[in-house]
Amino acid sequence: MANYAENRKARFEYEMLDKYEAGIELSGMEAKSVREGKMSLDGSFVIVRGGEAFLINANITPFQPKNAGADYDPLRNRKLLLTRKEIMELASGEKDKSLTIVPLAVYNKGKKIKLGMAVVRGKKKRDKRETIKKRETERELRRTLKDY
Repeated sequence: MANYAENRKARFEYEMLDKYEAGIELSGMEAKSVREGKMSLDGSFVIVRGGEAFLINANITPFQPKNAGADYDPLRNRKLLLTRKEIMELASGEKDKSLTIVPLAVYNKGKKIKLGMAVVRGKKKRDKRETIKKRETERELRRTLKDY
């Protein structure tokens, strides 16, 4: 299972509540480009509209820029493939509880390209400080254990 793109900032900025996995509807050129690792999830998010889920602001650069059509948009909205039950769960979390759906990683599962996403709540500044402090203490512990 290869990771093609990862949203590292999301794990620091948000508190993860529920995780989901979805397929992404891509064109052939986009699939090749994702497999090459030419995808960025920075600033992207998921919305549910009209009983369908969409990935917004995910940047997929063309596989061969000179062969890409003049009308190709690297930031276009991409449909996510989820079951109706999962879509309803995401929609209720997004509307009722004022939560956000953030993509975490794009990876392959067999021959399929999957998107790992999570329903999240934004962390407060003090929570971020606690995360940094915890990471620093773990790093110090590893350093001291490595020396002995």
